[in-house]
Amino acid sequence: MNYPPPSGHPGSGQPWPPQGPWQPEGQWYAPPPKGGAGWKWVLGAVALLAIVGVTVVVTVAVIGEDEESGAPSASSPRTSSEPTSDVASANDTGPVAIITEEPTCAPVRPILIVFSDAQQNGWDRRDASIPASGWTHEVRVQYEEVGDAMRETADRLVPMVKLTPHRVVRELYEQMIAYLRAYAQAIPRYRPADDFLARSGNAAADAISNICKSIEYGAAAARARMVTPLAAPEVLAPVGDIANPQRLLTEIDPVCAEWADAVSEFQRDAAAWGTTSPDIPASQWSSEQRALNDQVMPVMQTFADRLVALGQRTSNPTLRDFAELSALYRSAYIEAIPTYMPADQYLTAASIRIAGVVNAACKALTNN
Repeated sequence: MNYPPPSGHPGSGQPWPPQGPWQPEGQWYAPPPKGGAGWKWVLGAVALLAIVGVTVVVTVAVIGEDEESGAPSASSPRTSSEPTSDVASANDTGPVAIITEEPTCAPVRPILIVFSDAQQNGWDRRDASIPASGWTHEVRVQYEEVGDAMRETADRLVPMVKLTPHRVVRELYEQMIAYLRAYAQAIPRYRPADDFLARSGNAAADAISNICKSIEYGAAAARARMVTPLAAPEVLAPVGDIANPQRLLTEIDPVCAEWADAVSEFQRDAAAWGTTSPDIPASQWSSEQRALNDQVMPVMQTFADRLVALGQRTSNPTLRDFAELSALYRSAYIEAIPTYMPADQYLTAASIRIAGVVNAACKALTNN
């Protein structure tokens, strides 16, 4: 596993950010950030914003030019024998797994960089509680500019949907496309609940970013074989119109309330762990740091188990895939704790942001 040098990261100091804007990383493909308390929760901020109600902009930690080679078989999707379309993942019928190779990481990076830059026009500091009827001319222009950027970004992501060989990565791209377009469409008559559309789309972007980053710095390859594989799903979501994917949820799923509870309880129970530094490998932990990490392992395992159980209860195949993928990245992080390296942070970041896609999608409906 690579051991990249640390770099600065804004916003550290609290396990979860207060009400108000959350700033993205200054470098989209920076190594694991250096900083004080709260690093793990800063990393998970976009997903958790769907719970605590703070403003979202997309944070990207996308893979650089060089990609890891020799990835373990955990990243190779199981496919059926007969091709069904020009979508590379169309025949991926196997269980979700830790992604150790992903060909879309490099081409998606500039797309996400441009998208992030577009959100820095003041929209990132917006008061999401103000409906469109209360906007000033300046604020309306900010929203409209970001809406245009969301539409353009969604269009640029369509080739990524075709290119990825992994069903669950395709589904993340599809949800990013669907929720960004839904938010852009809602802008003329914007209501506060519509902000969760942006949060879900941006959480999907962050999930993809951290999956890619875990590949680049070797955490995915190092930890994938340590995770117990899950069973292949009996039912898969069909490959639909990839240029116009449907939102994850158009009506409230029965698991939404328990999903929110699971994330909220994880947030509460892991708060002390969230004050630890990301920059110290396990070999250099103090006795207090080691104790906090030991204590959080069963908390994380409970969270992962709950997501898997909720995924098994839903009739939505894509939601199940997200539940299991989030749980797998959480489990990989748990396995990493005894020999923790800073690059492992991207595993926990991917987990919480995948969970955030679902949580925000639920809240976009429950808050209407």
